[in-house]
Amino acid sequence: MNGKRSDEELVAQMRSGATACFEELVSRYTPKVFSLASRLLKNREDAEEVLQDVFHTVYRKIDGFEGKSSFSSWLYRITVNSAFMKLRKRRQQHRFVGMDDVPVDVQKAVTSRSVEAGGGDATALSRQLHIALEQAVERLPEEYRPVFILRDVDGLSSHEVSEILDITVPAVKSRLHRSRLMLRRRLIRYYRELEGQAAPESVRAAG
Repeated sequence: MNGKRSDEELVAQMRSGATACFEELVSRYTPKVFSLASRLLKNREDAEEVLQDVFHTVYRKIDGFEGKSSFSSWLYRITVNSAFMKLRKRRQQHRFVGMDDVPVDVQKAVTSRSVEAGGGDATALSRQLHIALEQAVERLPEEYRPVFILRDVDGLSSHEVSEILDITVPAVKSRLHRSRLMLRRRLIRYYRELEGQAAPESVRAAG
């Protein structure tokens, strides 16, 4: 028998004054909240501040959680709101994204392009493409970025993202589609630039 208590049970007991239940929720969700905040903010220090703010808010406003959505959706919504408040204040300029932060098909495109380069240039090309991915994701408009991260990076459903961001499911799908198009368009442009840089040597070899 699994003795793990559900989120709902922990919330109910927390409302009754069980501090240990709040600590269990913090332990259960700290990795997820920190990961989401980190992806939105691209700054570890800011993400740690948001992590503290989020659970402080949860502790203060737990009585306002009505249970219409899951606790995790409510928690993600608080995280997104807190992260964007931080973004608006700091207006960060330097953000970073990993290869696993983009759709699988984009990863495959980057990998195949790197392999095609061959030899010692493959590592350098991979690094360049990695930077291009960082820049492409960071340039997504603010209204699209959280949808992209929650759906394609964290793997949440459209319904869950809808609850978290307080927008309709069709709006989630529309923003996700547009964010993917914008990302791919920028990456294709970068691929063409790389091919253009290699064109003279290729042309000579072909001749």
